[in-house]
Order: sequence, then structure tokens, then C-alpha cells
Amino acid sequence: MYFVYIIQSIKFSKQFYIGFSENINGRIDEHNNGKSPHTSKFRPWKLVYYCAFDDKKKALDFEKYLKTASGIAFRNKRLI
Repeated sequence: MYFVYIIQSIKFSKQFYIGFSENINGRIDEHNNGKSPHTSKFRPWKLVYYCAFDDKKKALDFEKYLKTASGIAFRNKRLI
């Protein structure tokens, strides 16, 4: 399975991160342990949304969409 996920900073509630992983629990742990330079300064994180895909390309396409202006609007209105 391939996962697209959205995490939200607990300390900075307006800070979100959208990612992709085959191991969602391990990836969230990496974010919370400071192993990702893009998210380390906003720790700790909580998982607010995830979606599972059988197809890797579809998952990566959805992740890419969620990072666009339209995807951010969709996230704010429908996902969180």
C-alpha cells in the first residue's frame, strides 16, 4: 500500500505537511524525531488525514495535487 498523509504541528497549528510513504507509522515517527529537515522545527506532529492507494502513481499524483493551491483549498474544506 501507498499512503498520502497530512500532519499538523501541535505547537504551530497553522503548519501542515503533506507527504507520501509506504510505511505511514514509521514516517510519522521520523517527522517527530527530527529526521526530516523540512519538518523538524515544527515538532511535534499529529496525523490529521491519510489515504491509502494500491497504485503508486495515483498516490504520488494525489500528493502532488494536495500541494497545489486547489489542493490546499480542498484540504481545508474537505479533509481537515
